[in-house]
Amino acid sequence: MIELVIDQRRRDLGGFEVGRVLPFAKHRMVGPFVFFDHMGPVTFPPGIPKTVDVRPHPHIGLSTVTYLFDGEIMHRDSLGSEQAIRPGEVNWMTAGRGITHSERFEKARAEGDMMHGIQAWVALPDGQEEIDPAFFHHGASDLPTYENGGLWARLVVGKAFGAEAKVKTHSPMFYVHWNLQPGTRADLGAEYPERAAYIATGSVDVGGQTFHAGQMLVFAPGETILFTAITPSTVMLLGGEPLGERFIEWNFVSSSKDRIEQAKADWRAGRMKLPDLDNKEFIPLPGDPPPPAPAMS
Repeated sequence: MIELVIDQRRRDLGGFEVGRVLPFAKHRMVGPFVFFDHMGPVTFPPGIPKTVDVRPHPHIGLSTVTYLFDGEIMHRDSLGSEQAIRPGEVNWMTAGRGITHSERFEKARAEGDMMHGIQAWVALPDGQEEIDPAFFHHGASDLPTYENGGLWARLVVGKAFGAEAKVKTHSPMFYVHWNLQPGTRADLGAEYPERAAYIATGSVDVGGQTFHAGQMLVFAPGETILFTAITPSTVMLLGGEPLGERFIEWNFVSSSKDRIEQAKADWRAGRMKLPDLDNKEFIPLPGDPPPPAPAMS
């Protein structure tokens, strides 16, 4: 039933911590999901420095999926998009042949705020890794919800439980947000060959074992999985059809190592356009010298 349990690894991003789950050495992907970071929870006081923000940086070969439980993040990208994301919404950015974007905590800087959410990357399938970049924002009305007793569920992306979200995807997949009250039981069916569950808050019983916040359970195919909430719990379900091997280096994902080297060279040489509305700074490649300080006016 349970093939593997992955414990999050805490990473300091220079102002707040994330719990990194995927990629993991023994299990790089779940369906098309190739990256999974649990952001926060963290409370930002008013006046946080801009060093907390995620400055402009590039991607290729993937779609980023941003989903929040609390807080607000301002997204800007090289297509000209500028979009705040709030709890219950989805920012879906397809990098394809290349895109750059930033993620800023501007509301928190002005007012103070809690930030808590999930940043995931979904690899693009063979033949679509070099598609045109695109950005889509979806409000709560595009994401089907379901409630029964102590279970509340939202389909964030893909198809599952007889519903389909309005987010455009490029391969068969599912991504679901469950809130479970203590004692509530819920099933994950065997529709997809690769499935996992990440416990964001609380604790649940699966197969007679107790699992806690910060753990991802990776399941064997072919069996329905029964969850029982021990405490109030938030669980993210994810998976889909496998895509085959993908290489990951820094912010780049590809089925070709040569393509990643090309993307690194393009970024280093300044051939990847920065966001029009956020082009005064950027994140250099790891190991490269930092950008020069702006000239005094």
